[in-house]
Amino acid sequence: MRFADIGLSDELLRALSEAGYDEPTPIQAAAIPQVQMMRDIIAIAQTGTGKTASFVLPMIDVLANGRARARMPRSLILEPTRELAAQVAENFEKYGKYHKLSMALLIGGVQMGDQVKALEKGVDVLIATPGRLMDLFERGKILLTGCEMLVIDEADRMLDMGFIPDIEHICTKLPATRQTLLFSATMPPPIKKLADKFLSNPKYIEVARPATANVNIEQFLVNVSPMKKRDVLRDLLRTEDVSNAIIFCNRKTTVRELNTSLQRHGMRSGEIHGDIDQASRQKQLEAFKNGDINLLVASDVAARGLDVKGVSHVFNFDAPWHPDDYVHRIGRTGRAGAKGKAFTFVTKADEEAIENIEKLIGTKIDRLGKVEAPSGEPEERAPAKRGRKPAEPKAKSAPAEAVAPAEPKPAREKAAAKPAREKAAPKAEAEPAQKPSAAPAGDDGWNGPMPGFLGVGFGTS
Repeated sequence: MRFADIGLSDELLRALSEAGYDEPTPIQAAAIPQVQMMRDIIAIAQTGTGKTASFVLPMIDVLANGRARARMPRSLILEPTRELAAQVAENFEKYGKYHKLSMALLIGGVQMGDQVKALEKGVDVLIATPGRLMDLFERGKILLTGCEMLVIDEADRMLDMGFIPDIEHICTKLPATRQTLLFSATMPPPIKKLADKFLSNPKYIEVARPATANVNIEQFLVNVSPMKKRDVLRDLLRTEDVSNAIIFCNRKTTVRELNTSLQRHGMRSGEIHGDIDQASRQKQLEAFKNGDINLLVASDVAARGLDVKGVSHVFNFDAPWHPDDYVHRIGRTGRAGAKGKAFTFVTKADEEAIENIEKLIGTKIDRLGKVEAPSGEPEERAPAKRGRKPAEPKAKSAPAEAVAPAEPKPAREKAAAKPAREKAAPKAEAEPAQKPSAAPAGDDGWNGPMPGFLGVGFGTS
């Protein structure tokens, strides 16, 4: 099937051809005709299947005839994150360039003045995050009584972020005769309840089993100790054929520290997380899309909001806490039929999370076994432990001069210490100089022979 076979306008077909698209994805082929027939739909599709175009394309044709009025948008698209909202806006600009439709983007983190001015001129398409939309609505800057079409995108993510009450409130302000399109990767009970309440006789479309990983993505688990994650990551970045990659971390502090570490090792990396203002986040995304940087370290704020063509790899530096997040993280690669690879670092503490992920996706993920840090490179320790010397006694131990062999000791103490010293001697000969990186992960204690003073009262009778 080709786009020309599903009834899109000549202007849209021209824009699609110039963008390099001729054939619709399964979700697009199933959803576009239903939207054109003005049906309500519930579409269940995993990330990376092209579902954004499945509502953007028919909306452009449906809205082609009509006139926008001041402060009364003709259609509304709700997105959970700023990045997703901006991405949908880019799609409208790309595919609607031969139509004369006006559009406004309402997101937080930017000045409200320009957004209000755009609304006052009248817009055909309003793309918004729930928080900013509610803010402007309560200020009386926007009216929703003229909205003919509502799109709720990433509904399960809306649920995760606590936006469902806002969406319910927004729906009560819209005309009862509107067309409603709901897109989600999964259908948990609260989303089904929302659909039952606000959609009218919807057409149910499902192109893949909920919460399944893209078959175009090779998935691997990498067993690694917490202290060697950075070393192993750099090794994989050097040995894998990485054109560009997104590296996910669970915490914003980890994102900042890892990005700094990668830059210190000469890699072209950037970062994006919730503490960065919108302008800086957009700048980092543009640098990544343009190839100015080829590594983007991100928190889950970007897991569902990034659509960068040709991402070759995804690295889960931290195993995700929620199984659904795994599917959406790795879905940043292997998009639009391309191949991709996803590596997830696994420590002993992550085993339960991995079990839940494998249960969700219904398959076992290949393990690469024990991966050590690359030889010849010092291991980077966690920031909280920098500066400590693992080859020295802890501060609470006895002073170093207590173990000096030249210091006289009582006869009973020497006799008790002798077996311990003799037992440790062969190891000392085999490993004359232990490097800090050879110590077990998380062990900053004494690695040499047992001090003589510890023999008193320990194992003696």
